[in-house]
Amino acid sequence: MLRLDEVTVRFGERTVLDAVDLSVAEHETVCVLGPSGSGKSTLLRVVAGLQRADAGRVLLAGKDQSAVPTHRRGVGLMFQDHQLFPQRDVAGNVAFGLRMRGTGRAESARRVAELLELVGLPGAQRRPVGALSGGEQQRVALARALAPEPRLLMLDEPLGQLDRSLRERLVVELRALFGRLGTTVLAVTHDQGEAFALADRVVVMRDGHIAQAGTPLEVWRRPASEFVARFLGFDNVVPATVRGECAETVWGRVPVPRGTPEGACRVLVRPAGVRIASVAEGLACDVVARTFRGDHVVVRLRPADGPELEAACALASAPGVGDRVGAVFGVDEVAVLP
Repeated sequence: MLRLDEVTVRFGERTVLDAVDLSVAEHETVCVLGPSGSGKSTLLRVVAGLQRADAGRVLLAGKDQSAVPTHRRGVGLMFQDHQLFPQRDVAGNVAFGLRMRGTGRAESARRVAELLELVGLPGAQRRPVGALSGGEQQRVALARALAPEPRLLMLDEPLGQLDRSLRERLVVELRALFGRLGTTVLAVTHDQGEAFALADRVVVMRDGHIAQAGTPLEVWRRPASEFVARFLGFDNVVPATVRGECAETVWGRVPVPRGTPEGACRVLVRPAGVRIASVAEGLACDVVARTFRGDHVVVRLRPADGPELEAACALASAPGVGDRVGAVFGVDEVAVLP
């Protein structure tokens, strides 16, 4: 459905996208994830035709879009700030793209009612958009983007302005909706949880390059670099030397997956892979902080040597600040990084 072929964008002497290659299959949802300034929003604007590429090509269904204006590309774009028309009611907003296409009034009214039902706002046609909550405005913006039946729907930080609980609920609803409609989606976000919950495939960007692409499980289980690991929130990363089935680190010997090549590397231990034990059993550490995370507690451990590390513990068994414990590493939560 979509292919970017060595797309490059420069703002003055700064290269924002550097020969980016990316493809999105029909009916696939791809989320582009990255910190501010990584180039993810520029990528979206290039696909939409809102930003000219200095080099490379954007192809939709195999056709080069270089000379195709935005309104003829057949894509839908939903912005972070909704950009609803305040002078129009809900129906007027949702029907805007249909009016631009010359859709008749009866068909337009039918399509608007169908979409509002689909996004969970049945019968809201006459409501003024200024009276809607943030979540309701988000749903209207989505319905408006879907109304012209775009071959590609693009979302720019789609849930960025909503509170956490509403974001978590809407992302589940969006994934189900896209699956039901068979929509092809390209979304950009800085929120890892949002991307991993919504996407069939996650693309992590850094400084205008793609740092890693894969299914959410692949990226989570096997980060391609220390940058990706730390961007995903994993801080337990140290230099290591693999010998056999263990890595020598400043934290002592850490087990590594069978078949890991020997030599210098960096080792990631996810917090779930740090088991709290007695001092006699593992690496001696002092508990310096603990953070409640709903269904578990994350404790910060300070060993005598090396950086601090995090461990995820069950609520009932989490040690307290000031306790002295042992840390034992589980191979299932260890990843070896280049």
